[in-house]
Amino acid sequence: MTDSKYFTTTKKGEIFELKAELNSDKKEKKKEAVKKVIASMTVGKDVSALFPDVVNCMQTDNLELKKLVYLYLMNYAKSQPDMAIMAVNTFVKDCEDPNPLIRALAVRTMGCIRVDKITEYLCEPLRKCLKDEDPYVRKTAAVCVAKLHDINAQLVEDQGFLDTLKDLISDSNPMVVANAVAALSEIAESHPNSNLLDLNPQTINKLLTALNECTEWGQIFILDCLANYTPRDDRESQSICERVTPRLSHANSAVVLSAVKVLMKFMEMLPKDLDYYGTLLKKLAPPLVTLLSAEPELQYVALRNINLIVQRRPEILKHEMKVFFVKYNDPIYVKLEKLDIMIRLASQANIAQVLAELKEYATEVDVDFVRKAVRAIGRCAIKVEQSAERCVSTLLDLIQTKVNYVVQEAIVVIKDIFRKYPNKYESVIATLCENLDSLDEPEARAAMIWIVGEYAERIDNADELLESFLEGFHDESTQVQLQLLTAIVKLFLKKPTETQELVQQVLSLATQDSDNPDLRDRGYIYWRLLSTDPVAAKEVVLAEKPLISEETDLIEPTLLEELICHIGTLASVYHKPPSAFVEGSRGVQHKRLPGSAGSGESADSPDTGSAAGVSEAPPAVIPSQGDLLGDLLNLDLTPPTTTGPPPAPSSGMQMGAMDLLGGGLDSLMGDESEPPPVPQRTDTPQSPQLSHQSPSPPDYSPTEVGPGDHAGPLGGDLGGSPAMGAGFGAPPAAMPASFPAPVSGGLDDLFDLGGSVGMPMGAYSPPKSIWLPAMKAKGLEISGTFARRAGVIQMEMTLTNKAMSVMTDFAIQFNRNSFGLAPAGPLQVLTPVSPNQSIEVALPLSTVGPVMKMEPLTNLQVAVKNNIDVFYFSSQYPISMLFVEDGKMERQVFLATWKDIPNDNEAQFQIKDCHLSSDAASSKLQASNVFTIAKRTVEGQDMLYQSMKLTNGIWVLAELRVQAGNPNYTVSLKCRAPEVSQCVFQSYEAMLKN
Repeated sequence: MTDSKYFTTTKKGEIFELKAELNSDKKEKKKEAVKKVIASMTVGKDVSALFPDVVNCMQTDNLELKKLVYLYLMNYAKSQPDMAIMAVNTFVKDCEDPNPLIRALAVRTMGCIRVDKITEYLCEPLRKCLKDEDPYVRKTAAVCVAKLHDINAQLVEDQGFLDTLKDLISDSNPMVVANAVAALSEIAESHPNSNLLDLNPQTINKLLTALNECTEWGQIFILDCLANYTPRDDRESQSICERVTPRLSHANSAVVLSAVKVLMKFMEMLPKDLDYYGTLLKKLAPPLVTLLSAEPELQYVALRNINLIVQRRPEILKHEMKVFFVKYNDPIYVKLEKLDIMIRLASQANIAQVLAELKEYATEVDVDFVRKAVRAIGRCAIKVEQSAERCVSTLLDLIQTKVNYVVQEAIVVIKDIFRKYPNKYESVIATLCENLDSLDEPEARAAMIWIVGEYAERIDNADELLESFLEGFHDESTQVQLQLLTAIVKLFLKKPTETQELVQQVLSLATQDSDNPDLRDRGYIYWRLLSTDPVAAKEVVLAEKPLISEETDLIEPTLLEELICHIGTLASVYHKPPSAFVEGSRGVQHKRLPGSAGSGESADSPDTGSAAGVSEAPPAVIPSQGDLLGDLLNLDLTPPTTTGPPPAPSSGMQMGAMDLLGGGLDSLMGDESEPPPVPQRTDTPQSPQLSHQSPSPPDYSPTEVGPGDHAGPLGGDLGGSPAMGAGFGAPPAAMPASFPAPVSGGLDDLFDLGGSVGMPMGAYSPPKSIWLPAMKAKGLEISGTFARRAGVIQMEMTLTNKAMSVMTDFAIQFNRNSFGLAPAGPLQVLTPVSPNQSIEVALPLSTVGPVMKMEPLTNLQVAVKNNIDVFYFSSQYPISMLFVEDGKMERQVFLATWKDIPNDNEAQFQIKDCHLSSDAASSKLQASNVFTIAKRTVEGQDMLYQSMKLTNGIWVLAELRVQAGNPNYTVSLKCRAPEVSQCVFQSYEAMLKN
């Protein structure tokens, strides 16, 4: 008789009867009663009233009855904690039972009862079981430590269980080792910085020895632990790979994927010219292929993991294309995934085979699959150039079938082929235009409109075609409306006389009759461009478009690295990092492949996925290799451990630094000697390209068009202006050792009147502004300012990660600049910057870097590198940052210097709307190292005489006139290098008005 009979009774008064049976003297009757209680509990009835009676049944030698009672206890102990304590004595007693199964059962159940009051009683029995003679008890106790740690972490640490658990890794029984590893891994996940699994070669050796004799789940625990280890060198890496490889032939697919994960990670450290590397690649293919003969659900998981593997190392499966051909009875989710991998593996060698297969798929009955197959043909054309012609003719054959959804998908992909191969296949446009009326899907309509607008000069009736779309403008989707607007503007710029009415109509519809802000903004931008500067409009709207890449859907390289480290887990199926979908307090560690940062592994072979995955920036932004900033790409980006003194400047730098400490910019005036040649950029900035020219209108953002955009990406050449470097090699003009005796009369009597004026305030620092917007730096936004604190110039930045992946390995470098500003140490970003996280960084600057005069003088061009790319921006620092603390001149020296500097070098400026008294102004300026030497009052006007000294030794003298009741000040500046006067005036204005 089966146990199903226990689930059929629904009598009233059942609890009362059960109570009597539980207290029966007959063992069989007791066992029957407990089974009935468990059955009731299983179907959701509340039998907690029987708690004391069931607990009484614990005192038995019958293992089956004991298991049932323990099951009941686990379920109700939380709701009846006080009564659960009654069972503690029995647990403790059972932990010393001669039968190892009962000892293990007792310790397992105590670990599952999540009641704080019971945990303290669990410690002693658990300690004994961890050292039990029977391995079954030890392996159960190991898992119990992890459960107890989840309830009360402090207790586990205080009782020394973690050390005992570490000792179990050296246990003679492989299952005990596996469970100890599993428990430590579980605890380490919730405490990422604890370093519990202190993996070293000796421990790894023990784990690999245990690996051969474990159960399949034990093997998975050990393999997952091995994947977290970073070998010391390629020899150790090879040794581990050799011992893990046999797991690839295991019957359990989870073991196979865990072994693949370990091998994929350790392959990163093997040299590619090693014979074993090639052998390992060959060994990895068969187990992955075997996974595809399992049931569909397992196939899908395997395919999602293979998708990642193929992006990282396509060479593993490049000869296995046929395995990914779709079977007629595959579920749709398997078909689509196979299709994706086929495209990734497509190459010149197998393209004919692939295309024949894809053409076959395009005649299937499953609409989603057919769409994807047609799109795949287009992707093959873009990926394998030699096949493009064959792909286009295949697509034209499919268009001739006149099957609506096939035609629409074909038009969408042909648009991309036009982008990839301009002026090659435009002869097919006539065929496309024949199918205009059948298009009813937004994406296909938008693609067709883009083709008509882009090739308007080749289509005689382009205006009629676009006008036909315009009739139902308000009923179209946003994507079509945006594309139609751009296409008609393109048409107008190509045929202005015939289409003036059409363009006015569409601009009016977009700006006046539309509620969509994107459409309205784009309409206004075009309207203003066309009405103010048609030439600029042509440059913007008809600018040359960058070629599209075939690997637009590749996973971003850093994310791919992390996902490879999570093969065989949910992350590899979702293609998202664990942090994106694991909620709760547990710290999720971001994993990286060893040696991949800066090693350029993936870039070595042209067919590796990650090399293609890095999106290419337009040439106007990234300088050529010979550029001054080019050598940033060779920086070692390991995170800094110590902040040492600033690096010693190279010989070239010393020249500039020495020169600046002498006469500074004064030497520009005297010596016209030829400077050393400055490497210049050969590429000129392109006209800005608005995103609305891309075929995907929704990506358009009106904020991309700004008044500064027309100046090129960085507002000027990165190399700086070579002409302005002239004279910096000149010998330093020394300051006079002593000034002549003061001349009586004139200005000298005023020095008896003033003293040092006012109390110091905080030094002026401009508010932070955005230097590098996220949209120009793949999600990295940098805002910042400059400040002078305790005599040190600082670049204070906020780095914000607006991308989906973690950012690490930051470094910074400056281009040569007017005052030799250079980082005094590495950029200290010691922790990875997670998505949507911001961190504040203060970078101390020195003034001993290489010198080259910039335009404007205080312009600073900066390159920042992280694990994703190198980004460039420029910012302007206030010259007040360079005012040093010993810039107060002696009065007599001030007088003599003022007279000594030629009057031609004097510049006068107005500072408007300033409502400070002369004393307040003096205090404010002194906080920024502008020192008042003297003050005198003439006819109600206060005159402050001030001095400041720049870091390169240039002295600037000033006379500030403040009239009571007049908000306009006059400042006269005298300097041997008049170029700095304008910058000093701007700083004066900012300091006084702040």
